[in-house]
Amino acid sequence: MITLRQVRYFLAVAETEKVSAAATNLGISQSAITLSVKELENQLGVTLFERRVGGVALTREGQNFIGHARNIEAAVADAVADMHPDRTDVEGTVKLGVTNAGAGYFLIPPLARFQRAFPNVSVQLLEREREELEGQVLSGAVDIALLLTSNLSNAPDLEHRGLFQSPRGAWVATNHPLASRDTVSRADVVEFPYLLYQIDEADRSSRVYLAASGLEPKVLFETTSLEALRSMVATGLGVTILSRMLFRPWSLDGGRLEWVPITDAPPPMEIGLVWRKGHEFSAAEARLVEYLEAAIR
Repeated sequence: MITLRQVRYFLAVAETEKVSAAATNLGISQSAITLSVKELENQLGVTLFERRVGGVALTREGQNFIGHARNIEAAVADAVADMHPDRTDVEGTVKLGVTNAGAGYFLIPPLARFQRAFPNVSVQLLEREREELEGQVLSGAVDIALLLTSNLSNAPDLEHRGLFQSPRGAWVATNHPLASRDTVSRADVVEFPYLLYQIDEADRSSRVYLAASGLEPKVLFETTSLEALRSMVATGLGVTILSRMLFRPWSLDGGRLEWVPITDAPPPMEIGLVWRKGHEFSAAEARLVEYLEAAIR
């Protein structure tokens, strides 16, 4: 029988990519985590992690299992929430804005759990680019927004709460000359054909932090498709610098990628919640902010 302990230990390692860091976060020994993960792999009949320089990375089977593991944790959280019927007393409507990255990587699972926990709260979603969402928040058309707080342009008029930071690093093919290095520099990366990802201002951010070092990438391709970008990296056509959050070590066509830390790394990407300065939260808004803060952090 797979146990909840095994699932939680697996998620801790998957999220930190280091057994030592997972053990520290959980307050247990590394050997206990290693044994638990090995037992889980034996029960599933697959290898969930592969060793790499400085830690571990999920295998394709590990990537497939992580969604199930999070669903297991969510089901347990739902069971606990159902024991608190007072949550049905909270009602109202929340207009929530979200960017592409927020919707694709953070929002949906915790939002689904929130709706089950607070059935009388209606959350109306609006997906837009960050700059437009900032304007919608300031005008009152949107109550709260989940977006890239590291790129805020109206910061003096907004309040925000950072929830998650993801370091940026180099994405290269497994057999790429940079893949064998422990770290690389920005100058190392721009020696190769460069791929620009156009969603959530990633292309703009790339140009800004490379230009800050006097560097100009040799752009081979610009795309809004992350899968196309992964495939091009995996086949060795180009390299890019993107956040760890977006990384997956394989492309849909079976290619393999590596994520390499950058010594002169650009600032991390930060996802957070934003609202108009001085805005008084309704009970429904306050519960949603508290829930997303706990879930995403």
